[in-house]
Amino acid sequence: GEDWVWAPSTLSLLIGHLFCMFGNVEKYSTAVAADLSQALSECVFKSNVSLEVKKQDPSKSTVDDLPPIVLVHGIFGFGKGKFGSFSYFGGAEKKDERVLVPDLGSLTSIYDRARELFYYLKGGRVDYGERHSKTCGHSRFGRIYEQGHYPQWDEDHPIHFVGHSAGAQVVRVLQQMLADKAFEGYENTSENWVLSITALSGAFNGTTRTYLDGMLPEDGQNMKPLCLLQLCRLGVIIYDWLDIPLLKAYYNFGFDHFNLSWRKAGLWGLVDCLLGNAGPWATGDWILPDLTIQGSIKLNSNLQTFPNSFYFSYATKRTRKILGVTVPSGILGIHPMLFMRVLQMSLYRYPTDVPPPYKGYRDEDWQDNDGALNTISMTHPRLPIEHPSCSIVNDSDCQPLQPGIWYYKIVEADHIFFILNRERAGVQFDLMYDNIFERCRKHIFRKTSQTLPNEAP
Repeated sequence: GEDWVWAPSTLSLLIGHLFCMFGNVEKYSTAVAADLSQALSECVFKSNVSLEVKKQDPSKSTVDDLPPIVLVHGIFGFGKGKFGSFSYFGGAEKKDERVLVPDLGSLTSIYDRARELFYYLKGGRVDYGERHSKTCGHSRFGRIYEQGHYPQWDEDHPIHFVGHSAGAQVVRVLQQMLADKAFEGYENTSENWVLSITALSGAFNGTTRTYLDGMLPEDGQNMKPLCLLQLCRLGVIIYDWLDIPLLKAYYNFGFDHFNLSWRKAGLWGLVDCLLGNAGPWATGDWILPDLTIQGSIKLNSNLQTFPNSFYFSYATKRTRKILGVTVPSGILGIHPMLFMRVLQMSLYRYPTDVPPPYKGYRDEDWQDNDGALNTISMTHPRLPIEHPSCSIVNDSDCQPLQPGIWYYKIVEADHIFFILNRERAGVQFDLMYDNIFERCRKHIFRKTSQTLPNEAP
């Protein structure tokens, strides 16, 4: 696998075409763009007084003592062991001794990914839940993890999560599942198993990009008969139906629990899927409906921001206003393929002949974007209700930090600034991840909130 990551194989061509349709071919290209117009601050967030801060003494601690930092990929992403030796997070996982990079479904729904992430960490056979599985038409059980990557995970051994794009929503859904004790056989789960969540271009409130690619604005669930997403659907169905072990080991879209393989579906099963009568596209149990504004509102209506966890968000933006018109902010700082997407999203207008996705929707609020997500969607959960948040410009703006609040910073960068090509971002890449990992390492174990002198309880 590792020796032919860039070979012109059938798999590479298929995935390349799919990424190209979404304007994301730059994710898997070695071409780089120069000039990011703004650098990230080296230190945005500082330690919080409500936690007991334990600095690691190398002579007294081991790698196993460190709580993991789990990096969760977004749409079309992959974890460690997939896509040869290529790193979705640009090698950032090498910056710390205790980082996990799970491989979750690249096109599966946020719900299914959250279930997979739990069992990846705790171990055992992935259980998607009886009701959900019946409703969505797939097997209840999935992959078996003989050994969890962090089986001791509990309230006394919480985890830091860093999610890119849709990966940020996956972690939020997982935390809610933990609070709701939604995993059979695990009655002691709680939201406090999550110590912190850091979102990198997080897809909290959906994106207008989904409508440009073919999702119907009328409901945010179905696709137009002719669109780029339909081509993507056909390609994925054929890829999964062929079920070539070598290719699936190299890259997997994550739909194995839908039994799309020719070994189980047969020829008529393939026809059924192609006609849209079976598979994830028939039930809506895949990623794109979750990324529409309507789908995000539905998802967010059941998600909380919890009082004992810490939340951080880096929202990206590659637009600016000139004479009142939103346009891409330069050319050199945006990959050529993504540049057109930035322009499209800045010019997008929601159809006037269908109801708006929510009361008070305005096109101008959604024009700033990074080529994949709208900036307004990435700062913090806003829809259907506004979650507590605090915008950060200078370090002094957020002293002291408090749990239960989304601290966010708007960064001048496109959607892939944080991933894949470390050289493209240069020193800003290292500064940002160093800052994130340093922040995580200052909060080792959650303790009872302490009251400072002269501070009322």
